[in-house]
Amino acid sequence: MVVSLTVGGGLLTRELYRQPDRQEVAGVTIGTTKQLPPGEQPGPRAVELTPDAAAHPQDDTVRKLLQDYFDSINDRNFERYRTTVTVARLQIMGSSEWHESFKSTRDGSILVYRIEAARPELMNVLVSFTSTQDPGDAPPELPERCIRWSLVLPVRQEAGAWKVDALPSGAPVEFKAC
Repeated sequence: MVVSLTVGGGLLTRELYRQPDRQEVAGVTIGTTKQLPPGEQPGPRAVELTPDAAAHPQDDTVRKLLQDYFDSINDRNFERYRTTVTVARLQIMGSSEWHESFKSTRDGSILVYRIEAARPELMNVLVSFTSTQDPGDAPPELPERCIRWSLVLPVRQEAGAWKVDALPSGAPVEFKAC
């Protein structure tokens, strides 16, 4: 009797904790810290999500928004950039300053780790990405050709569309040389 209960309990436990069959889902990845060789930086342009981020109801909206946002920077397309950001973010940096700031920037290896609803009209998106640029165009405190960034981007609903908002004053932004 004890043996059958032990076997039965083991089978039940196995079923409860069994990993689900893996399904390949486009744009969903397991977060990795794999370092690319310098010649392959900044990595792919496609925005990817961890399974945690992909489980959020607004995952596709966030992925598409960030894809347009990063593509506008990589393509030096300020008009497209304007469609991805809030008025508050646009007021921080106009067209000439934007072009000057991003003139040599290439962004890639973009990974959304988490999406959290802060309020009905605001989400916080934990994202990391790699940028390559001329060292003279990098932040003055880290004049490097390749930088790995990690930050929480506020994404706000404005005029019926989700847009990348300005970072709150004092918001932590982590960055380090690749």
